[in-house]
Amino acid sequence: MPEIAEVARVVHYLKKHLVGRTVAAVRAEEDDLLFGKVGTSASAFKTAMTGKKILDARQQGKYFWLVMESKPHPLMHLGMTGWIRFSNDDTSAYYRPKKEETDWPPRFSKFVLDLTGEPKCEVAFVDPRRLGRCRLIDAEADEMRKVSPLKENGPDPVIDKDILTVEWLMQLLRRKKVPVKALLLDQANISGIGNWVADEVMYQAKLHPEQYSNTFSDEQIKRLHDAIMYVCGTAVESLAESDKFPKGWLMKYRWDKGKKTGGKLPNGAKITFLTVGGRTSAVVPSVQKKTAAVAGDVSEGVSDESEEGEAEAKPKKSVKRKTKAEENGDAEEAGDTTTATRPKRGRKQIDYEVKDESDEGEEEAPVPKKQKTTTTSRKATPKKTASNPTKPSKGSSDGVYVKSEQADGRRRSGRTTK
Repeated sequence: MPEIAEVARVVHYLKKHLVGRTVAAVRAEEDDLLFGKVGTSASAFKTAMTGKKILDARQQGKYFWLVMESKPHPLMHLGMTGWIRFSNDDTSAYYRPKKEETDWPPRFSKFVLDLTGEPKCEVAFVDPRRLGRCRLIDAEADEMRKVSPLKENGPDPVIDKDILTVEWLMQLLRRKKVPVKALLLDQANISGIGNWVADEVMYQAKLHPEQYSNTFSDEQIKRLHDAIMYVCGTAVESLAESDKFPKGWLMKYRWDKGKKTGGKLPNGAKITFLTVGGRTSAVVPSVQKKTAAVAGDVSEGVSDESEEGEAEAKPKKSVKRKTKAEENGDAEEAGDTTTATRPKRGRKQIDYEVKDESDEGEEEAPVPKKQKTTTTSRKATPKKTASNPTKPSKGSSDGVYVKSEQADGRRRSGRTTK
């Protein structure tokens, strides 16, 4: 799914093609997920956007928004499969688009903005899985980050370097006791870090993703901080083009669980895959050593001094539920779910639910299929009572047992008297 770097690419192209232009017309269909789930409607969106001039495009983590000449301003999240496409520019995607994705208007488009001026340009929000969100924020442009949902999200590693310092990170890690990768994925802690970025950060910092956040030394936290800044900064600067990433980055070899690369780095180091925070995590054991307690070492629940507005991370029973993230939508590669498990006998393991995808990115629960039910019939055995101490035998004058058919087709045993 789009993370901090992919969203930065969207913002780059919005600045390139939209800023300074006026929205001439809006085409949008009512969508109870894209608009309705965050308290907006297609008609309200059309009214707010039509005839307005676009002054800027901005980002915080996985959120981005357009600064209009007057409020309200549209705040968007791409969810798992959302993207922004431009009628006059096919290079906006960070991957090579399929042939059918070059059609216009695009398939799965949720709204299309028709802009004034030259060259002719239309911009569309596309989302096959409908996990993206678009809402209107009735606040001044400079106050956007002070209102929900942005105010509930943590600092952005690229634009909030003055906040996300080593000391700040040290305090965050030591007041919690959760697997460190789960902490990084929680958007209430740090904005923009998703699954592949978190794996890259942990690899560059040479730390194990399962290790508890409050067990790291000062030197290890400094390495983690440097890795966060390095990975996020490099990825954003490259606009999510993986060909421009350093050759030694783990992300180039982690996809499909290493099937295409043999599960190894170019230097021969083996890549293993495990689940941390409900996500598939790529780990290089020869580099990422466990230096203290990890989630698999204990079976007791973990207390978490949660920040205001943050869900407490607790071990769950064997239940599958849709992932939540920053009120928007973040699981990994298509269709990820958070699985929390009860510790098993022998090797004890706990996964922690991560607040990475909130109700904004939450997928609708599937409708359960009707299951066939079968019933077995057997001859009933009467209970012993004072009046009926024994089961009557065939031909008994006390009565006989017969089988009868109920209206629903099931058989039942009953006793009839002569």
